[in-house]
Amino acid sequence: MPAAAQAPGPGPGDLPSVAPTLRALRHRTGLTLEAAARAADLSPAHLSRLETGHRQPSLPVLLGLARVYGTTVSELLGETTPDREAVVRASAAAETRAGGWSYWPAGAPGRAMQALRVRIPHSGGPQDQVVRVHPGEEWLHVLAGGLRLHLGDTSHVLGPGDSAHFDSLTPHRLAAEGPDGAELLFVHTLLQSPTAALCLGPEAPGGHPTPSGATS
Repeated sequence: MPAAAQAPGPGPGDLPSVAPTLRALRHRTGLTLEAAARAADLSPAHLSRLETGHRQPSLPVLLGLARVYGTTVSELLGETTPDREAVVRASAAAETRAGGWSYWPAGAPGRAMQALRVRIPHSGGPQDQVVRVHPGEEWLHVLAGGLRLHLGDTSHVLGPGDSAHFDSLTPHRLAAEGPDGAELLFVHTLLQSPTAALCLGPEAPGGHPTPSGATS
């Protein structure tokens, strides 16, 4: 008995809207297919089929990809959202503490750049010893106190008014220099993690947060 003919794959006119959106968001974050698939716990082949419209994503897959790309399921599905506010008022920037560090949002969520105001205390704990390496670029500007920036094989002490701009694939570590700690403005170009992960990352066994590959 002859085998049943397989239905042809979707043509260009049949490409679901989620497919080009997934591809565009991955390109926006600068991730390779392999890196994005690994972060979302998918195989590269599966993610490739999603991006070409040969497979429809399930809700759990959409949730995972939204987390990786720093966006929402609504954006993945092409739903329009209200315009983001261009101005962030100091009164609306709530402090969040993570592992002894404090941070305040200094920009709108869902942008290609993540902007934060960060307070690093003196003897900031385990985070002072974490060396981070990850895709993207970082820019920081010291507002108050002293900051020690370990960048590759070099170490720099930055004071108020000093800035640094570097490729975050260069191993780097931040710590306060001096008893008064440090306060800085920080901008990162890659949205792979929730805002809290920029300071700390996921929780370790036992419920205690641990630093991750995301930036500080």
